[in-house]
Amino acid sequence: MPSERGADVGRRIGVGLMYGLWRPRVLGAWKVPASGPLIFAVNHSHNVDGPMVMGVAPRPVHFLIKKEAFIGPLGSFLTGIGQLQVDRHRADRTAITRALGVLEQGGVLGIFPEGTRGEGDFASLRAGLAYFAVRSGAPIVPVAVLGSSERRGRLIKGLPPLRSRVDVVFGEPFEAGDSSGRRTRRALDTATEHIQKQLADHLENARRRTGR
Repeated sequence: MPSERGADVGRRIGVGLMYGLWRPRVLGAWKVPASGPLIFAVNHSHNVDGPMVMGVAPRPVHFLIKKEAFIGPLGSFLTGIGQLQVDRHRADRTAITRALGVLEQGGVLGIFPEGTRGEGDFASLRAGLAYFAVRSGAPIVPVAVLGSSERRGRLIKGLPPLRSRVDVVFGEPFEAGDSSGRRTRRALDTATEHIQKQLADHLENARRRTGR
C-alpha cells in the first residue's frame, strides 16, 4: 500500500517547490473535510497540475499517475512519496486495489478524470472516477487548476512562467452515487453524468471567481 507518511513528505516538498517557483492562490481549501476518505477530481491541462495540488492541498494526496512516469529515479521518488502508478491502457487491478486501499484507510485519492492532459474542461470523463466513488462511498471534491497552461513569458518549455499566478480552487464535496452501492453499467453511467455536471459547474464558477 502507498505510504501516508510518504504522501505527507511529498506535500511538504510540494509546498516548497510550488511557492518557490510560482505564486499559487488557493481558494476554498476550507471546504475540504479534515478527515475521512476523499477523492480529489482535478482538471488536467498541464504537467504541473498534480504537483501543484499536492503542494497546496490541506491534506496529503495519493495521485493515480500514468506508469510511463515511473522510470528510473523519478519512479522511485514518486513511489516514495505515496503516488500510485496506473496502466491507462488496461484494467489495472493492482492500481485499483491500491487506490481503494487508500480510501479504505481514510486517505485522499487524487484523480485526473479526463484520463490525460487536454483542455482541462472536464468535457470527457472516463468511468474510473465514478467506479472509485461508488465503490468506496467517498465524497468527491472538485478541484480546478487555472493558469498552469499560460504560455506567455515561459522561460522553460512545458512549465508555466516562473513566479506567475496559478489558481487552485477547491469545491464543495458531493456524493457520486445514489447510496445504493450498485456498480452496474447503468449506475456507473448515471454517476458519471452526475459527476460531469458537478465538475463542469465548479469549473465555470472557478473561472468566474478568478477571472480566468
